[in-house]
Amino acid sequence: MRNALLAGLVLAATAATTVALAAPSGTVVVYTSQPSDQIAKVVEAFRKAQPGVRVELYRSGTTEVMNKLQAEFAAGRPQADVVLIADAIAMTQLKNDGRLLAYPDAPVAKLPPALIDPDKTFFGTKLITTGIAVNTNLVKTKGMSWRDLLPATVAGKTILAHPLYSGAAVIHIGTMVQQWNFGWGYFETLARNGAIAGKGNGAVLEAVARGEKAYGIIIEYMAFNAKAKGSPVDFVFPEEGVSAITQPVAVLKSSRNVEAAKAFLVWQLSEEAQRQSATQGYFPVFGDIASPPGYPPVESLRIMGADFKAMLTKDDENKRKFVELFGG
Repeated sequence: MRNALLAGLVLAATAATTVALAAPSGTVVVYTSQPSDQIAKVVEAFRKAQPGVRVELYRSGTTEVMNKLQAEFAAGRPQADVVLIADAIAMTQLKNDGRLLAYPDAPVAKLPPALIDPDKTFFGTKLITTGIAVNTNLVKTKGMSWRDLLPATVAGKTILAHPLYSGAAVIHIGTMVQQWNFGWGYFETLARNGAIAGKGNGAVLEAVARGEKAYGIIIEYMAFNAKAKGSPVDFVFPEEGVSAITQPVAVLKSSRNVEAAKAFLVWQLSEEAQRQSATQGYFPVFGDIASPPGYPPVESLRIMGADFKAMLTKDDENKRKFVELFGG
């Protein structure tokens, strides 16, 4: 009887270990604002690491991703398991609304503390800055300041992303209006002198690359990637500094496949993902991984300070003010 009992305990322990070590499987639904070509490669690499998980994507601008999520929450039928978006403000709103699952055991040892939500509900995966793209057939200058865009002769040739479509634009505008030397007066002058807003960073890049506009306020990797492909585009880090986003990732509490969702989040925080990010033109957030060729060292960047809590409070007001200046 004793031997039978021991055998039973061994079998039970083996079964428990098998369950604990079981690889995630099934489908994970990811809502993201990352560009389609990039997220396709992310999914491909993740599937190699987790072949038992099938990934379904919904991809759009951060604002449209949030609108879809909010509509699903209101209907009581949220579809996403994972959210990977540009905008920490939007992610903070999801957290405040009680939509995010805390993950205290997430592997964050190599992640800068500033990229970790204190409650470990979301985690930054990249460093993405906003500066000035120029068409090199139209602009020969190498250095610029933000104020160089203000004269009518320049503002009339300038396009920027709209915060109703771009999470990076939400952060950039929210950061700029918090700076004592810019504020809303900066954007009022831009609008008055002829600058226009495109839907998102993609529209900004296209306008600059085609020469329809000489200047674009845009996230850096899109300009650098276009330049690497032969487009007449270059990127300038303005002397006053740049705004920055971190493309946070989170698992929703309403996820129907938490283990697969956590596996996707863990992969996003892996060295493999960081190396892939660098090949896609992003500043990596692990200190031992080099920045993409042609990028300045991360430590040389001048990043403008931002109060994200205050930015969240002012989010609707900021968007309304922007629409008043540049249209919807």
